[in-house]
Amino acid sequence: MAIKCLDHVNIRTSKAKATMKFYTEILDFSEGFRPPFNFPGAWLYAAESAVIHLVFGDSDPSDNYSPLDHVAFEAEGYHETMHRLENANWDYRYSDVADTKIRQIFLVDPNGVKIELNFKE
Repeated sequence: MAIKCLDHVNIRTSKAKATMKFYTEILDFSEGFRPPFNFPGAWLYAAESAVIHLVFGDSDPSDNYSPLDHVAFEAEGYHETMHRLENANWDYRYSDVADTKIRQIFLVDPNGVKIELNFKE
């Protein structure tokens, strides 16, 4: 497996309108294509890359909640990565993103940080 670059940051928010306004009007990101997930949100683009994924919900930050949901990396070597995780007996899940050619693997680091690996097939 080879990590190519940071792919995106995922932020959960109960303040959809204010968050969209901040990122689009203050920081000049633009809203763009988002696959048809079964939960509300938006993808914000810098040039051609969707670098901020917003998930809209009802939770506010607290001592047991962080708005930073996960960190995603673009990677290569999907099957090699699956094999490596299985050999290490590391828990993970995988999925294919609808209407795209992206395969994903999700895992959690030893500190509890959720990691998403995106493989463009």
